[in-house]
Parts: sequence; structure tokens; C-alpha cells
Amino acid sequence: MQRFAVVMAGGGGTRFWPLSRSSSPKQFLNLSGNDILINETIDRISKVIPKKNIFIVTNINQKEMIEKVLDEEIDRNNIIYEPIGRNTAACILYAALKIKKIHEDGIMCVFPSDHYIKDNEGFAEVINTCIEIAEKHDKLITIGINPTFPSTGYGYIKFDRDSSDKYEKKAYEVLEFVEKPSFDKAKAYIKSGNYLWNSGMFVWKIDTIIQNFNRFLPRIYNRFYSIYEYLWTDQEFEKIGEIYPSLQDISIDYGIMERADEVVVVPGDFGWNDVGSWDSLGAIFPPDDDGNIVKALHVGIDTRDCIIYGNNRLIATINVSDVIIAETEDAVLVCSKNRAQDVKKIVEILKERKLDKFI
Repeated sequence: MQRFAVVMAGGGGTRFWPLSRSSSPKQFLNLSGNDILINETIDRISKVIPKKNIFIVTNINQKEMIEKVLDEEIDRNNIIYEPIGRNTAACILYAALKIKKIHEDGIMCVFPSDHYIKDNEGFAEVINTCIEIAEKHDKLITIGINPTFPSTGYGYIKFDRDSSDKYEKKAYEVLEFVEKPSFDKAKAYIKSGNYLWNSGMFVWKIDTIIQNFNRFLPRIYNRFYSIYEYLWTDQEFEKIGEIYPSLQDISIDYGIMERADEVVVVPGDFGWNDVGSWDSLGAIFPPDDDGNIVKALHVGIDTRDCIIYGNNRLIATINVSDVIIAETEDAVLVCSKNRAQDVKKIVEILKERKLDKFI
């Protein structure tokens, strides 16, 4: 079966404010110093799936940016534009139907656009394993990451350790998806050995995921099929614009994965991090002798365990610890590291105060 990849690139990455903005969200940032995150994602995927079969789903507001910076080998006809955001379920079905109309069926791999992965060869090996299982079984396959510490920032997947014989000992049946737990629960999960981090990456046959939409999200399914004949025509975006406001704003996790019976997980150990907020930069950059991660012109006295990110201005610190300082041309963020997840609340306040130029 042909292989296809769908890269979800419509998010805002608000927890990386002020560096991430609506005009340049996280997936368009170059955090590693090599390339922007979405292009690094495409490069990883291309080791398994040809670039001609890679599709990008993004928001129409990002059209100018993505066409400018996206890997030039990606066919611009493979960029799917949503008129408004409706979470991951809608964008996945939209892409599945676009691919189905041309290719009928195939293996569809779904990836976020803004994750960081150290071991690209290990990543490719896991994806190939998922594809092999998808070809043999009509399953919904997710990738679980072997946890390395009791994270309270990730969701978890509980799996049936005794079910691996059905899948050549390469996968397990999923028993439960668990939301971000307390620290004590996270420690218990890791100790049990029956939980993996939820990576948000999926593999399945195109027809299999479409059938699951029909079963679990029939309203979204029926709305899309009402305009199916217009896909790949000049009227597509007009018709998509008519149905999108009425679609459920729901994730694929809540809408299908947590409800479906035929879900399996393939464990992965390839240096994965979703780089979801400032405090996760340690996954990319090693700290200095004082525990600081510095990507700026910085002078410090008694400065420890801080994250300091800047562009042109000198950042000077004295006797501070466990603080995030991020500076851009028009904004400065100062935040305790243990409140890094709350940066998105600043963006919400800016919206309420109509300070749009800072969003």
C-alpha cells in the first residue's frame, strides 16, 4: 500500500510567547539552530515516506508564511488550508478524504509539526513498524514514548502487556488514555511499567480512520461527505468554508481514540520531546555548569537554573534562579520555570485587552 503523511501545522504555540506569534507560530521557529520545526519534521518523515506524499494541514491565516518557508520539495497543492481552527479531528478527516479521493486507500501517518526528536533513525524504525502493523490489521495505531521521568505535562497510555503476541511483540492493545496526572500518579504509572507517554502521532489505513469517523463522529463525517465531490476542485475552499463553522471543535483523542475498541500502541524510544513550553528547551540545548540554558547575549552573576532567550539586546541577571527570561523586539517575558505552562494565559489576557499587535 502507498504511504502518506499528514503534518498538522495549524496550532499557535502560545506557550512559547513572545517568540511564537499568530503570524509565526511555534512550528515556524528555528529553535535548534538547524531549520524551522516543520521542516525538520518533514525531513524526518521523508526517510520513510516520499515528499510527494506528504500533506500539510494549516490555517488559511498562515498561507503567506508557510508558502514562503516550507521545504521547497513539498508540492504546494499538498497544503490543505482550514478556514478556521476546529482541533485535530476535523483536520485529520479533511486530509484523509483529500488523499482518498485521489488514491482510494493507503497507509496514513499523522504527525504534529512542532516536536523535537534526537534519533531520526530510531524514529524511522518505529514508523516502519507501525506501517507494517497497519497493513496487516485494521487497527488505529498510536505511538507511545517510553517515559524517562514522572512528567505531569504529558498524557499517558495504559497498555495490556499480555497482548503483544498478536503483533509480533512489537505493539500492545491500549487499555486506557489518561490525561495529565498529578506527580504522585505519574510516579505510580512509571513504577508499574504499563504506561507510555502519549506522543500524538498516529498510523492507520485511510479507510479505517474514515470508518471510525462515521461511527464515533457522524456529524463531522456527514458534513464532510456533503461536500466530498468538491474536493480538488476550484470550489473546494468555498464549500469547506460553508461547513467548517458548524463542525465540532474536538480532538482526535477525545473524539475517536478514547472511544474506539481497536487501538494499539507501539512503544518508541527516540529522544522525543514535544517542546511545548519554554521549560522544555533543555531537550534541545544542554545546560551550562550553572544549569542555565542561554540562547542570548547574557551576563550573569549568581544566576542558576534559568532559561534565557534573546535576540539583540544584552540580558543581565543578578542572583536569580529558576526563572525564564525571553526577549523579543517588542516584548519581554519574565516567568518562574514552574509556571511555564501559564504563559498561554498571558496570550489570553492580551486578546481580552485587544493588544493584538503583541499576539
